[in-house]
Amino acid sequence: MLLPALFLFATPPSTADLDSALKRFTETLAVVQAQAADPVNTQQAVYQGAIPGMLRTLDPHSIFFDPDQNEQLKQMENSERKGFGTVVSVLPGRVIVLQALPGTPSSKAGLQPGDEIVAVNNVVLARLEFDQIVGYLGESHQRRAQLIVRRPGNARPFEFVLDPELLDSPSVDRAFLLQPAIGYVRVNGFDPQTAHQLHDAMEKLGGDKLKGLVIDLRDNPGGVVQAALEVASFFLKPGQKILSVKGRSIEEQSVDVPKTAMPYSFPLTVLVNAKTASAAEILTGALQDHDRAVILGEASFGKGLVQNVFPLRGNTALALTTAFYYTPSGRSIQKPLPSGNLEIEKQTEQFRTDSGRGVTGGGGIQPDVAIAPELTTRLRVALDASGVITSFATEFIQKHDKINYAAPGFEVTPGLLEDFQVYAGQRDIQPSVAEWSQERSWVQSRLKQEIFNQALGVAKGDEVEAQRDPMVRAAIERLIARR
Repeated sequence: MLLPALFLFATPPSTADLDSALKRFTETLAVVQAQAADPVNTQQAVYQGAIPGMLRTLDPHSIFFDPDQNEQLKQMENSERKGFGTVVSVLPGRVIVLQALPGTPSSKAGLQPGDEIVAVNNVVLARLEFDQIVGYLGESHQRRAQLIVRRPGNARPFEFVLDPELLDSPSVDRAFLLQPAIGYVRVNGFDPQTAHQLHDAMEKLGGDKLKGLVIDLRDNPGGVVQAALEVASFFLKPGQKILSVKGRSIEEQSVDVPKTAMPYSFPLTVLVNAKTASAAEILTGALQDHDRAVILGEASFGKGLVQNVFPLRGNTALALTTAFYYTPSGRSIQKPLPSGNLEIEKQTEQFRTDSGRGVTGGGGIQPDVAIAPELTTRLRVALDASGVITSFATEFIQKHDKINYAAPGFEVTPGLLEDFQVYAGQRDIQPSVAEWSQERSWVQSRLKQEIFNQALGVAKGDEVEAQRDPMVRAAIERLIARR
């Protein structure tokens, strides 16, 4: 996260060295201006050449913002998230509506689960590549959009005109029970409301009565560090260290759990992957070093930089890495930089948790239990890419509109599974008997998930997905074993 610069250099650089370097630079620039074959734009040469070239020798995250880029940065900091409130499934050449969130423009306009968005602002989506569709849909959320929609059972397409509105996008977006007294929460980022949202979610799941909790930080890019510190205080003992900050130009600082904290004591597991970064790694590292949680999944991203934005003359600015974050045991979260850093390079040694258990440094958080993402298969790819599961679920719900899907006990029966197999075969998806037998349980789960997505909302569908997720299942086993 970028923060305003709040401190001065403790030790200013050598004036003599700086003067010498600046003299060589100005001499070089004068020769280029006088002798280059083509005219030289001095501002461009400095803003886009000299300064970025200098910063590249430091790390990939230190950036110079010219006046235009600096204005864009300010707009991004002040921007608000707008959209239509439509949850969609993006397939090659197709976009299917899974849910129109209550009270949003899509819901008010009448979009329904199962609707296929054929065109947006006269752009036919079938003509676009997958990545182009995703990018185009993102851009269209910023202004009024005209949608052409094909609805199952209707020959004529529908036209909708949607105006984007500010949307509430909670950082704790999923919370439910996996088993009696074992909860699951997904934190997709850290913002000023994260700690409050997480506390509310845990209390609704049972609070102190929980026998265990799975915290899913996969794909969490980080965000507001203070929010991660507040979340850590929900689980760590008062006075325990959460992190330390070290940098050449600032004094070493550490952050401890407030003495007034009243943490939960139930067992924890934390799920991470290669996209878990920054503030999410700070939380994970603290819980691991104090033996408070079992970490499962893949090694995290390894972004532990403290960055400050220094305003410069001419409406320019410099985002500069000024320090690094370290876990309580002394591990640097930052993975080694191309330019090299003596402190980070020392991280190959073993570190110890509170109980004396060895943990590895060197950047990122290594899980206690390594679990690779589940490998896909040819049949799964064919079923998901074709959209046949989504379309079957749409037709099934239309034919069975009197079923109370929210009532306990709904399952994909063998008869329903056979109906789907025939449906898929009519659309040229005809796996071998061995393939079908191997993927039978996965297909049952995906069908149930897609039916719930459209009948009850994507949140209920995610509960079904969690039950077949290998990492979640491993986390449940760990929590049960620790009872």
